[in-house]
Parts: sequence; structure tokens; C-alpha cells
Amino acid sequence: MSRQSDTYLASKQRSDEVLADISQHPEKYIMLTGDRPTGRLHMGHYFGTIKERVRLQDEGITTRIVIADYQVITDRDTTEHIQDNVYNMVIDYLAAGINPEKTLIFTHSAIPALNQLMLPFLSLVSEAELLRNPTVKSEQQASGHALTGLLLTYPVHQACDILFCKGNIVPVGKDQLPHIEQTRQIARRFNERYASVFPEPIGLLTKSPEIPGLDGRKMSKSYGNAISLSFTEEETAKLIKKSKTDSERLITFDKENRPGVAALLTTAALCTGRTEEDIADEIGNAGAGALKAYVTESVNAYLAPLRERRAELAQNPDYIKEVLHEGNRRANEIANQTLDEVREAMNMVY
Repeated sequence: MSRQSDTYLASKQRSDEVLADISQHPEKYIMLTGDRPTGRLHMGHYFGTIKERVRLQDEGITTRIVIADYQVITDRDTTEHIQDNVYNMVIDYLAAGINPEKTLIFTHSAIPALNQLMLPFLSLVSEAELLRNPTVKSEQQASGHALTGLLLTYPVHQACDILFCKGNIVPVGKDQLPHIEQTRQIARRFNERYASVFPEPIGLLTKSPEIPGLDGRKMSKSYGNAISLSFTEEETAKLIKKSKTDSERLITFDKENRPGVAALLTTAALCTGRTEEDIADEIGNAGAGALKAYVTESVNAYLAPLRERRAELAQNPDYIKEVLHEGNRRANEIANQTLDEVREAMNMVY
């Protein structure tokens, strides 16, 4: 068995143990999660991560969400729309059920002490370890840019996000486990070298469904195949109507050979709680037009309450700013406390 599969099995076992314990002892856990504000949140974000965050928040887990604004510039040359993206991200979170009374929402750039943790943490990893990280490689290839120092140290910055608040669980997909392993390694090395300050966080392998874009590829704003949470009913209908299917009239669920049709069926299934096969059987020979009409109706009905809350929140920009200011204030308190502990452990209090 390879070292990689050994690591995965160990991660899976830790994750399963925590998932079994969470409902009994939510008070033991601090969850850190977040997003880069590169555009509007869409249904892929909602079903992939946000819905699960809301569930864990409501189970009583201490929840921290970082809006990773500094990480936007790991692979982009501009921050032109970042302020608008950040405010809209807060609106989307709240509309989806994130409760600022229970969950702390903050931005990277507003928390100096979090970013200062980068310096001691960088001394705990080697260049080879950073270059081996698969996310660093894939992000660099996707961006088409040269490998910047910020992208190379991206996993260490993520470790700062998790460890500044003593986060001990992080919801992840399998492909993000190397980040968690790197963070565990940094925490362990710091504790061994200086003093026991940090927990070794556990990657929570949640059963998030894979959300295809309307063309069967990964859902992404850049592909033009994503239904944003901020879309109107009309914008949703228009995007679904122009999605590509095929010439076969009988509707069947076949991800390999009919990606466009399969993506529409999965979208409707997520919104209705039905299976793709059940929906395909019902539509049968009615063809792609009937399928698109059903998907449009299902998505708009599912998102209607969220959109209503979103419209109300968008009318109150001062409240959105207040949520972010309060989150940043509280995050700074936590980060300053952690940095004090770090400096004390390193004999750097003068």
C-alpha cells in the first residue's frame, strides 16, 4: 500500500471518529472554513460547502469563516472588484443561513496577527515540502502565471488561518487533505520545538455531493455554467435554457455519454430530493425542453426563500458592514491572544 493511501486511510479514520462524536460533544470543536472572494457564490458552493457549514453551526460547533482576500492575489493580478465581492459574499452567507451571532466572519487583510504567524511557520517547512503540495501545482498551472512566493507558501498561509483560532476541524474534500496534513505538521513541529500551543486539526471528510456545472464540467463562473445565488428567476431560466444537451429525445441519466443532460438532472435532484433516474423516468420522451422547464422550476422554487432573504439583506449595506467589522474585531482579539502565546513560547516577549 502506498504512503499516500496510508495517509488517506488515517485521515478518513480520524474524520469518521469526529463525525460520530460531533453530535454528542459539539463544544469540543472549533471549525475553520472559508472562501476566496473571486466572484459571486453559486449553487456549487451552496450544496458543496455552505449547506454543511450551516448544519454544523446549528449543531453548536464554534464556527469561523475566513473570507480569504489576500489569497485572491496568489494567482490574479488585480483586486479591482474585491470589495464588492467581499460584501456580496457576506450577503450570500447570511441569506444561506450563516448566523453572525453564532459564526464569526472575517477577512484576511484585517487580521495582522494572523498573517504574522507566517514568519515562525515558514521556518517549520522546507521548500521541497511546499513544492510537493498538489494544490500549489494545480493552482499554478491553472493560472498560467509564474510560481509566486505567495502561491508557493499558500499552504502555510492556510495553516495560519486554521491555527490562529485553534481550529481543530476543517471540512474538506479528499483533494484538500494535503493542506490539512501540512497544517498538522506545522502544529506538531511548533509544539515539539517550542511549547504546546496548537491543536493538530482534523480534516472533516464531509459527504458533499459533486455539483456539475450546467454543461457537465465543474461548476465555475469562468465557464459560464454556474447558477449564482444572486441570480433572479429570469437569469436562472435564461442560463438553463441555453445549456447544451443532445439530439436524443428520451431523457436518461448517463454522466459519461450525456454530460449536459446528466448535469441538469443532478441539479434538479439536489433541489427536489429526488434521484436523477426518477426524474429522467418521469420526463421520458418529453425531451430536453421539458427537462429544462422542470430544472428551472425546481431551482427557482428551492432558491426562492434564500433569494428573498438576500434581497432584504442587500437593502441594508450598513448591517453587512457591521457584521464584517464585528467579525474582524473578534478575530483580531483571538489572533492577538494566539500571537502572544507564540511569542511567549519562542522567548520573544521583551
